[in-house]
Amino acid sequence: MVVRPRPGDQRQGLLVVANRVLRCAIGKGGMRAVKREGDGATPLGPMRLLSAFVRRDRPRRLVSSLALDPIRPGDGWCDAPGDRNYNRPVRLPYAASHEKMRREDHLYDVVIVLDANIRPRRRGMGSAIFFHLARPGYTPTEGCVAISAHDMAWLLPRLSPRTIMTVTR
Repeated sequence: MVVRPRPGDQRQGLLVVANRVLRCAIGKGGMRAVKREGDGATPLGPMRLLSAFVRRDRPRRLVSSLALDPIRPGDGWCDAPGDRNYNRPVRLPYAASHEKMRREDHLYDVVIVLDANIRPRRRGMGSAIFFHLARPGYTPTEGCVAISAHDMAWLLPRLSPRTIMTVTR
């Protein structure tokens, strides 16, 4: 699976997989080799798909060889570089800065955790780099890669824990 910038728009991308080209959103900061917390960039390089989470309360039949764990009320992801749980899942309420995983806007109805800055984890080098659902119009993300719900439903059965997403220019 390869993500490249879309010609003419460096804040959108093209995801190439199984001889198909899918439109995707990338970070508002474009693509960067050195990712920093809050820069809005999608990190360049290969990233494994670590785990997947889905909203079970929203009707959608999804199939994948990735484990599809439910997103529960109170699930969050810490994005505070000074916190001991930086770039890790947390339970809400949580005192440090975090993202709420159970979003109302449907972006995280399906969310796959990429191994960007997971092992080893370096504080301030980017957190919550996910592969998730895109906003209408594929508007830029905060550094994630995002595709349509239709494309995600097509792609999920083709993904496995051995799948690598490579972001390149």
